[in-house]
Amino acid sequence: MKITAQELYTKLVDDYKIIGQKGVINFTLKDLTIEVETKDSVGNLIQEWLKAWLKKNSISFLENKNTQKFPDFYLDEIATKKGLLEVKSFDFKRGPGFDLANFDSYCNSLLTDAYRIDSDYLIFAYELNGSELSIKDVWLKKIWELACPSSTYPIKVQEKKKIIYNLRPATWYSQRSKFKPFNSKEKFIAALNDTRYQYSQTRLDNSHWLRRVLKNYEDHTGIALNVK
Repeated sequence: MKITAQELYTKLVDDYKIIGQKGVINFTLKDLTIEVETKDSVGNLIQEWLKAWLKKNSISFLENKNTQKFPDFYLDEIATKKGLLEVKSFDFKRGPGFDLANFDSYCNSLLTDAYRIDSDYLIFAYELNGSELSIKDVWLKKIWELACPSSTYPIKVQEKKKIIYNLRPATWYSQRSKFKPFNSKEKFIAALNDTRYQYSQTRLDNSHWLRRVLKNYEDHTGIALNVK
């Protein structure tokens, strides 16, 4: 059964009612079973569970064989430029601590695969009490609905010793957050471009980046974006 990311979210949240559900994380080796109380593997386990849930519900998908590359799943097995789904998870008590993408790699990928901007992010917030896992909330977002400005750069990043490493998310679900997510892909792309101008390591080679990204997006989608 072929479905969109929005249909997947509806099945998972509205029909299956995953929010509020609880489970236990155990590990068995030979005749010894232990309860796992560390959070190191929770994200991978949720993704493995989701894969099993997709199969159980006869939902068509392809898993990315390279676990280090984007995306985690393709919901369209034929048109693999559509239906790109990335799965993220975080400890609800601590807030979203995951990376949206590596800054350099993401910017470079948009020069050839600008359709990636329209990918979906399925995000699980959990709590782990002992070995009991509970799902606190689930969201389906676009990357511009997760990214936001910051006091340092036009887009929020992880920076160490003046080197930018990753794009970082806003706390999009909190009304108290100082910086709100972007409300359009155009503003997200503009913030990326402005950050590349401000960042010393990309300033010199940024003269044609925006023009090339917009052209590539139009080549793939037929849609001309207006980014200033």
